[in-house]
Amino acid sequence: MATSRPRGFIENWTPSDRIPTDDYGDPKYTHSPAQIVSIAQDILAENEDILPLTLRQIFYMMVSNEGFDKTEQAYKRLCETMNKARRAKLIDMGDIRDDGFKEITPDGWKSEESLIRTFKYWTKEFRLNRQDGQDTHLFVWCEAAGMAPQLADAIDDYGVPVLSSGGFDSLTTKHDMANKISEYDSVEILHIGDHDPSGVHICSSLDEDLRAFVDYYQGDVIVTRLAVTPEQVEEMNLPTAPPKKTDKRSFSGRTTQAEAIPPRRLREIVLDAVKWRVDPTVRDELLAREAEIRARLITRLEAL
Repeated sequence: MATSRPRGFIENWTPSDRIPTDDYGDPKYTHSPAQIVSIAQDILAENEDILPLTLRQIFYMMVSNEGFDKTEQAYKRLCETMNKARRAKLIDMGDIRDDGFKEITPDGWKSEESLIRTFKYWTKEFRLNRQDGQDTHLFVWCEAAGMAPQLADAIDDYGVPVLSSGGFDSLTTKHDMANKISEYDSVEILHIGDHDPSGVHICSSLDEDLRAFVDYYQGDVIVTRLAVTPEQVEEMNLPTAPPKKTDKRSFSGRTTQAEAIPPRRLREIVLDAVKWRVDPTVRDELLAREAEIRARLITRLEAL
């Protein structure tokens, strides 16, 4: 069936610099499409080293710094404008993250030489479990799946896994995670979620259910709310909104989404929390042992 919507890449599209007006001549929106694209390009350039960003993160930076309307209608308009800008190659496709698509590919090799080359490459990248020897095993649990890769990149050097199932975690997820947690003497989960009725209850539900399952399996776990906290909302002057009238869960105050925290600042919060919990002496000893093993493996595999 024919459609008027653009498909594939589009040529000769220029965002309008005009803001539509209502019947009284007042502007309907705060920004024109041209302004939206220009601001988005600046945001992406400023965060080049931590790309890709989610559209939600771009939206909240525009709300905080550019006076963009904090409404679902404004967010939808941003999405539509950005989609056209990407099709018109004004925004690079790889600069925006969308984690809705999943791919499961069977393993396979082109040749025995490709297998050997891969072994050699991974030998140079060899790492031990960077949390070995630490008193407490750490996990970061992020409510928004789109933010997980950025956080994983920030703490990769410390070997801390980043988890996300999006929204309320399923019974299977919590049970299986509790089983895994019970393999360690002590576990702390650093939780990141929205400061709203659902986000607060997601964290408390995870905490209560995990501890109940872990107790059964004779393990030890604590869940620490790392973000978003009321203190962070005030300290960073994050954009807020009243709770949704349809959400009847108990909650006090105004709401803030986790994506409202600037991505670079959130990475710092998570990295600082991890560093504070890691014994540096144990870590240095492990890194030295890791380097020795890597050197031996490189020498052995270079003969292939």
